[in-house]
Amino acid sequence: MYRRAFIKNLGLATAALGAIPSFPVRLLGATAAQQFLPRSTPESQGVSSLGILGFLKALANAKLELHSFMLVRHGHVISECWWAPYRREAVHSLYSLSKSFTSTAIGFAVAEGKLKLTDRVVSFFPDQLPAAVSDNLAALTVANLLSMSVGHKTDSIATLTHNVEQPDWVKTFLSLPIDYTPGSVFLYDTGSTFMLSAILQKVTGQKVVDYLQPRLFGPLHIQQKTWETSPLGINTGGWGLSVTTETLAKFGQFYLQKGQWNGRQLLPRQWVAEATSFKIQQPVTWDSGSDPAKQATHTASDAEAALANLKQSSDWHQGYAYQFWRCRHNAFRGDGAFGQLMVVMPDQDAVFVATAETGHMQEELNLVWDHILPAMRDTKLPKAAATLSPRLKSELSAAVLPLPAGDLNQPIAARISGRKFAIDANELGIQTVSVQFNGDACAFRFGNATASFEVECGLGKWRDGLTNLPGEPPGLLPYNSRDFKSIKVAAAGAWKDANIFQMLWRFYETPHRDTVTCSFEGDTVRIEFLNSISESLGPNRAQRPETRPTLKGTLSS
Repeated sequence: MYRRAFIKNLGLATAALGAIPSFPVRLLGATAAQQFLPRSTPESQGVSSLGILGFLKALANAKLELHSFMLVRHGHVISECWWAPYRREAVHSLYSLSKSFTSTAIGFAVAEGKLKLTDRVVSFFPDQLPAAVSDNLAALTVANLLSMSVGHKTDSIATLTHNVEQPDWVKTFLSLPIDYTPGSVFLYDTGSTFMLSAILQKVTGQKVVDYLQPRLFGPLHIQQKTWETSPLGINTGGWGLSVTTETLAKFGQFYLQKGQWNGRQLLPRQWVAEATSFKIQQPVTWDSGSDPAKQATHTASDAEAALANLKQSSDWHQGYAYQFWRCRHNAFRGDGAFGQLMVVMPDQDAVFVATAETGHMQEELNLVWDHILPAMRDTKLPKAAATLSPRLKSELSAAVLPLPAGDLNQPIAARISGRKFAIDANELGIQTVSVQFNGDACAFRFGNATASFEVECGLGKWRDGLTNLPGEPPGLLPYNSRDFKSIKVAAAGAWKDANIFQMLWRFYETPHRDTVTCSFEGDTVRIEFLNSISESLGPNRAQRPETRPTLKGTLSS
């Protein structure tokens, strides 16, 4: 199932864990030094600029679309980049990298004695249980949820989010059959992370995002964050968190420092070690998204040999922890669909984070291992090596995503500018469309009987704006709690030929974009939408087709 290729990337006793400081913590206004990690140069932290330049070159050749990255060594940011129109101050949706934050909240709750890993899931929701509780459901524990070993045959998330007639996702999850003994097989199950969020809210009375405020976000001086909720007001847990790239770097550094920040042990070291260590092995069939039991079709020797090969090349077969993945090179990571990454490298005292839109996360990780990892040394590099640093800085500061190719003007633009097209009846309810060209920009306006929706578009450059056009922005899962009156978008357009004007709308707080193609012929217009999720699937687009209709219209008299 191709959705899995995205969502994967979507994607004990507690007495010994120790105590944590009392909460809440009163926070004063953060200084610039508190808001940002310290900066340094690659060579002064023992990293070759040449290796980072090699990473950038390989990234361009691989045609992987990164939106940002930061490399942290010995606690200092030594390289960072945002590809315009993405920018430093903007949050970016994390998809499944949200899971690692939910895991962290559970760690705090365990340390505070609010729950135990051995607690049975059914004990938290006595009023939402099915009429008959199976043995497997009765046996399901918090630890099983954390380690993705619930025992489902398929990821439960689609069942939870697409059943609009049942807003109680907890009740839906508990009603699903558990086919295998909990703890016996690995299956990436985003619904299980939602259940962790629901349990946390049940025992604390707070959403995960609010519970983490005095424990994590406040002490790390993380100010910008949003987290989607279920229809009943529970943070989605397994996805839906949006933060800045700097926040990801801080979060990775927090785990690299084993839960310590500014000299304070916020999260017990024992929990950090427990949460990021091997818990369960992915089956050799894992990447295909098939039923976990199908690994039994391999003979024991075949499966062992296949797994040994995968361990050499695949970061998806190094074992799973508590909502963290184990990686090659003794690293661990949180990750999310379309290439959201937070890689912690304890052996190198380093953190690599990235936001992106790519369906090839293994290739993204390979570039880190092939270029970033070998560039690290145990000591400072000689000053002569630092001559590459200005070149690196120049390349990073000039990073920009490609603008639409084509001409910035065509004769037809003057004839149609400011005039309305009456649009045929359509599922979006759009009744009129107009475009106003003005120098190096244009304004596209979509209207219905009660409202007007506008997208500002640059010509030969990105133009920032806000839109509340229905259907924006694209996403894998339904949005349940977003302010759609102010979706941020950077747009640019160009004429593909004398009659075709094409725009890119980049929703820069998400990984995604829309390509909008407007074909003008005589007095008619044809407007086609293509979201980047569907576009990325190429010949397999039917797995996730564009659902918005083609708009057709005629110039009004």
